[in-house]
Amino acid sequence: MSGKPQFDEAAVVAAAIEVFWRHGYSAAAISDLTEATGLSRSSLYQRFHDKDGLFQEALAAYTQRVLRRMNSAKADTARGRLKALLRAFLPDGSSLRPAGCLIARSCSDIPALSAEGQAAALAGATHQREILAGLLREGVAAGELAEDADIDAMAWYYLGVLQAVLNFPQAGGDPSMLDRMIDVAMSVWPSTLLRGS
Repeated sequence: MSGKPQFDEAAVVAAAIEVFWRHGYSAAAISDLTEATGLSRSSLYQRFHDKDGLFQEALAAYTQRVLRRMNSAKADTARGRLKALLRAFLPDGSSLRPAGCLIARSCSDIPALSAEGQAAALAGATHQREILAGLLREGVAAGELAEDADIDAMAWYYLGVLQAVLNFPQAGGDPSMLDRMIDVAMSVWPSTLLRGS
C-alpha cells in the first residue's frame, strides 16, 4: 500500500465546497460531508484531520476559483474591467451552484471557526478587495479616476456591491434589477474616459 488516499481529492473538496456553501460551517454536519463526499468518517479524519481541516481546503479551493473569475474580466479600461467583473457574477439561471458567496458566509461564521479558519475566511475577503483596489489604482494611473480618490473606501464599496450581486437574488433581486444596480454603483467612479466602459 502506498499510503496515498484511494479517492479523488479534487472531487472530495468540490463536494465539501457545496456542503459548506449551502449550510455554512456551523450547520454542516460530518454526516452531511461524508454523504456528499462518499468518504467514511475514518477516511475523512485520516486525510483532513477534522471538519475544520476539510473546511480550510474547501475554502482555499473556492477562493482561488473566485479570484480567477474576478481576474478574468476583460475590457479596454480599468473602469470597464470593474463593471465587467461585477456583471460576470450576475445570476443567469443556468447555474445550480448555491446562492451567495462561501467567503462571505464563512466571514459571518467567524465565531465558530478555528483561528486558522478565521484567517482563511478573512484572507479570502482581503484578496477579493485587493483585486478591486488594483483596478481602482489602474484607473488612477490611466487618468480615469482622480488622483485623490479614496481607493480603500471605494474598494470596500465595490466589494459590497459584488456581495450584493451574489446575495440579493435570495432576497428577490432579479438579474435585470441587479444589472441596473451595477450601473448605479459605477456612477461612484466618475471618469473622463468613459468610452468602452
